[in-house]
Amino acid sequence: MMEAQEKLKEEVVEGSAGGGVVTIKCNGHKEVLEVNIKEEAVDPDDIDMLQDLVLAAINDALKKADELAANRLGQFTKGLNLPGF
Repeated sequence: MMEAQEKLKEEVVEGSAGGGVVTIKCNGHKEVLEVNIKEEAVDPDDIDMLQDLVLAAINDALKKADELAANRLGQFTKGLNLPGF
């Protein structure tokens, strides 16, 4: 199980928002590795929208990281009632 947990650090998931104008990459340990914001997402008169897009993309990436961890570690936790798995 420890080896599987370590391998999660090497696996990358991507979350996005706004049809892909904001993308976030994180690893299976929920460490954000990369933030990409396309130019069309930047409107100086609507900073709130950009903040919402970044937040949504981060939450999407973290959800996918949780799903990845559950898939990879689920074989070790079958039958156990562990939070997050």
